[in-house]
Amino acid sequence: MAVNLVNVEAVSKVYGTRTLLDGISLGVSEGDRIGVVGRNGDGKTTLIRMLARLEEPDTGRVTHNGGLRLGVLTQHDSLDSKATIRHEIIGDMADHEWAGNAKVRDVLTGLFGGLDLPGFGQGLDTVIGPLSGGERRRIALAKLLIAEQDLLVLDEPTNHLDVEGIAWLAGHLQVRRSALVCVTHDRWFLDQVCTRMWDVQRGAVYEYEGGYSDYVFARAERERIAATEETKRQNLVRKELAWLRRGAPARTSKPRFRIEAANALIADVPEPRDRSELMRFAGARLGKTVFELEDVTVEAGPKTLLKHLTWQLGPGDRIGLVGVNGAGKTSLLRALATAARTEGETQPAAGKVTVGKTVRLAYLSQEVGELDPSLRVLEAVQRVRDRVDLGKGREMTAGQLCEQFGFTKEKQWTPVGDLSGGERRRLQLLRLLMDEPNVLFLDEPTNDLDIETLTQLEDLLDGWPGSMIVISHDRYFIERTTDTVMALLGDASLRMLPRGLDEYLERRARMIEAAAPAPAPAAPAKEKTAGDQRAQKKELQKIERQLNKISDRETNLHAQIADNATDFEKVAKLDAELRELIAERDELEMRWLELAEDV
Repeated sequence: MAVNLVNVEAVSKVYGTRTLLDGISLGVSEGDRIGVVGRNGDGKTTLIRMLARLEEPDTGRVTHNGGLRLGVLTQHDSLDSKATIRHEIIGDMADHEWAGNAKVRDVLTGLFGGLDLPGFGQGLDTVIGPLSGGERRRIALAKLLIAEQDLLVLDEPTNHLDVEGIAWLAGHLQVRRSALVCVTHDRWFLDQVCTRMWDVQRGAVYEYEGGYSDYVFARAERERIAATEETKRQNLVRKELAWLRRGAPARTSKPRFRIEAANALIADVPEPRDRSELMRFAGARLGKTVFELEDVTVEAGPKTLLKHLTWQLGPGDRIGLVGVNGAGKTSLLRALATAARTEGETQPAAGKVTVGKTVRLAYLSQEVGELDPSLRVLEAVQRVRDRVDLGKGREMTAGQLCEQFGFTKEKQWTPVGDLSGGERRRLQLLRLLMDEPNVLFLDEPTNDLDIETLTQLEDLLDGWPGSMIVISHDRYFIERTTDTVMALLGDASLRMLPRGLDEYLERRARMIEAAAPAPAPAAPAKEKTAGDQRAQKKELQKIERQLNKISDRETNLHAQIADNATDFEKVAKLDAELRELIAERDELEMRWLELAEDV
């Protein structure tokens, strides 16, 4: 029977006049893999902070199993800015010790691309202070994964990881023995890693079996049963359910829903997008030409990112753009945006970009644009436009679109300066769509957005007639909103991938394998004489005597440390001597193995 690790009993938490959690009772046992979802601000982070006892509940209690080894990744790291990466991740392990540890090698390679930490000027000896938030977060995650825990509590672990990093982390957690509680908006990741879901909604937590796909099915069924009228059933969950049920790519978790109930729910739900109709509408808005690139070279400073690129973005094309960091994804969008802004007068380093005469581009960059902090949310949107035409006869007022993006009527009167990072991101995206563009460039649009807002954005984009390029590490969002995946693989070219992100990961794995240095050819074996063999046997016997002496000394040191447990200064000296002795023993044992094999 699985051992219970954490118990949450009748826990409540109130902030100001708002009840985040109301009488919650939950448990985490050995082997549990729990994903936590819910809208931003509904209490996901508060719940896991109380679970980890980083925050106290107002009522109720949280108990941990005695001796619980708990690892927590929070939104803000506690790394020493003056320390090196080596000090924080490796600690005082000797080089031969950590380099011989399969787990350490796996974590460093998976999160940093190699044991020498390419991308960090001084490798492991890089000082942490000047590093970016994303780099610090990867270091904190690596430090956590190298240690041994009974329970891992992770708050947004996929932030600042690329597609490969997220795929590696999912694989690592799948085979790890520790239990897991994870808050993330990455739905593909939830499907790969989790076997249970907690949905935090309006003070309550609903539990579901299975990963994210199973949760969507089960939630839709629960809402169907609870509904008292047909309009209650017309919700975004049914649309996403239809997409999942009809063969969404990369759904690998075993379904735990009732097939007949799912089919009944989606019988009248059309495909998410009518591609042919959208293409016709986009063609009417854009004409034949959107962006045409001929023999284009894109540079960033002295580095050439793309060369001899001939490609076109046509009316209605929906492209997911993936690639290694630094390959030029953002630089390509910037080059196209610059050409559009200057009506083709500004060109890249070489080649030609032709921009369609009717192109009306909206570009969501990774940086959140600054707005007057005193403006109210609704005012910030109305300054762009009061009403927006969404195509196919759909029209929305600024207030209605605000509500669709999670800004309730009360929230619409909040000053922009009081919004969180995720809310500002939503507002920035909303203002772009209000301007009625016919071409969208979205660079990491999912940053800071909760799952409910993401599904609303996906629903909005389903009926949006225009051309679109999306850069995202959120695999689910790319598969859901785009029709074609193209990749920058770091070789200055752009490739279409018919099999999408699975093909991208396969290609990257082959490239990394091909780039790995070939093992040095073994030197021809020297013929061994009888004298050589006698010398090796003598050295073997000598090493065995040394190892026996070291073993006796180790036993003696352990006894001295126990006898002087209250004399910290003496214990520190004895411990230092013990570490040196262990290092010496390891070297001798390696030499003994080499000799024993030869003899």
